Amino acid sequence: MEDLHITLIQSDISWEDTMKNLEHFGTLIDELVTPTDLIVLPEMFNTGFSINPQRCAETTEGPAIGFMRKKSAEGNRMIAGSIMFEEGAAFFNRLICMRPDGTFHQYDKRHLFRLSEEYKTMKSGRAKTIVNWKGWNILPLVCYDLRFPVWSRNTWDNGSCAYDVLLYVANWPKSRSYIWKSLLIARAIENQCYVIGVNRIGKDGHGTSHSGDSMVIGPQGEILASVETEEPAVVTTTLSMKKLIDFREKYPFAPDWDHFAIQL
Repeated sequence: MEDLHITLIQSDISWEDTMKNLEHFGTLIDELVTPTDLIVLPEMFNTGFSINPQRCAETTEGPAIGFMRKKSAEGNRMIAGSIMFEEGAAFFNRLICMRPDGTFHQYDKRHLFRLSEEYKTMKSGRAKTIVNWKGWNILPLVCYDLRFPVWSRNTWDNGSCAYDVLLYVANWPKSRSYIWKSLLIARAIENQCYVIGVNRIGKDGHGTSHSGDSMVIGPQGEILASVETEEPAVVTTTLSMKKLIDFREKYPFAPDWDHFAIQL
């Protein structure tokens, strides 16, 4: 039962400037001195939450994917973050979980933000992806997905939970920071899992301010690590598999979870 060391990077993002952002996040990653298994970057870490695909969308041959491959391989760690992705004639807000060998898992944001043009510009994802890393099952989701508990619901089958960690990357606005923090805690409690939420800070190109409030939450809803509001920071913490298993065994709620199907 190996522990999982995770690093949250809370930062401002330069608007629609991929190369500047890659240089910035590259410096932060290179300065890490604490060993880590998983580095989590905010939603659209390379451009900010843009709806300009002509300027921001890229493919598997683009600079952001190349950056993630390089930094993942250099430290033998997984790196997670979302990118505006072009595939055929469609655009996606795609979360990439990059492995050190250059292969990656992907998840396309299911719930596209209705208060912006995202839902008109992007194509909605149709499937969840559970990533196994270092013996941990991780469900990666993106920002607005946080408001939809059915989509993130853990399941119980053959004596085990579908996932151990629920991961959200976000550009969540400062004006709704209380909701962000409250829903992260709720998702941890109802799914008996760890929750990682990484949000940006600063003002984006739409004039929207972001407070960050990145955090790691335990299965009882307890905050295990947090980043100061509106401050840039790189925080590393450790998740204990033993503590998670012990908690689930002491409070065996999972076998009583409702069974259901999602119609897409």
